[in-house]
Amino acid sequence: MTKQTTIGEAISTHVPDGSSVAMGLQLEQMIPFAAGHEIIRQKKRGLTLIGPISDILFDQLIGAGCVDKVIAAWVGNVMMGSAYNFRRAVESGAVTVHNLTNFTVALALQAAAMGVPYLPTRTAQGSEVPKGNHFFRQVFSPFPTQEVAPGTEVAQPSGVGEPLLAVRALKPDVTIVHVQRADAHGNAHCWGNFGVMIEAVRAARKVILLAEEIVAPEVIASDPNRTVIPGFLVAAVVEAKYGAHPSPVQGYYKRDDAFFKQYHESTKTQADYDAWAARWVHGAGDLAGYVKLLGAERVAGLGVKQHAWAAPTDYGY
Repeated sequence: MTKQTTIGEAISTHVPDGSSVAMGLQLEQMIPFAAGHEIIRQKKRGLTLIGPISDILFDQLIGAGCVDKVIAAWVGNVMMGSAYNFRRAVESGAVTVHNLTNFTVALALQAAAMGVPYLPTRTAQGSEVPKGNHFFRQVFSPFPTQEVAPGTEVAQPSGVGEPLLAVRALKPDVTIVHVQRADAHGNAHCWGNFGVMIEAVRAARKVILLAEEIVAPEVIASDPNRTVIPGFLVAAVVEAKYGAHPSPVQGYYKRDDAFFKQYHESTKTQADYDAWAARWVHGAGDLAGYVKLLGAERVAGLGVKQHAWAAPTDYGY
């Protein structure tokens, strides 16, 4: 059964107020800005945003009043530094932040994907991140630290093994991702940097999939090893060409560095941000309007200039 729908319907159906939403999971590429803009247009409220390095998408949602809580490793404008809406909201207490690291975000999502309450790690023990943070708990390894011969019983008092941190599982209500191509059933090809996309997809209760193009199932089936998201995990599929702009999509378009700089300069106050959103989100109306606002020349300038094709793969016998 086809799962293809519009972006408006996908957000309306699967992102109710108060949801926890994982987005911006592939670090600096394939950030689902089109989905974020639709969330703003629909005036969703009380959201918890989950992600590693969100770039300016989280900042836009915070500026629009959609967000109560952020669980992330970093929020800002990767190219320019500070994100003004985020800073204002945190300083005023309007948004609560739970600080993780990139790796512990991955562990928290992976734990949920595996159906376990936590995963142990050595990382972050030498930092301030775990202190007073309910996502971390100190635990001790139940196994001896010294090497012993197989079958040898080693007496070791409980609680004196290697100290570790337990990272609490993090299960988003919905994960929203952007990929290169998918079929109408939600089976998706993606290549390039995955970041924590796969962990977040497997951890979430629902998945909204945006793709640069919807292709025939035969295209996806022709390269099963590139099908990193199976359709049975996906609730809704949306064709969203240029839906990750201004972030890049490998093989389709590059990062629009000028847009990030312009955003930084245009959002220094709440009034500035409101004017920016009035043009680029509400004024655009939808993704097609947004691309039209960018202009054909700018869009063309972002296209791939030097192709780097993968070698053909023969799955025959």
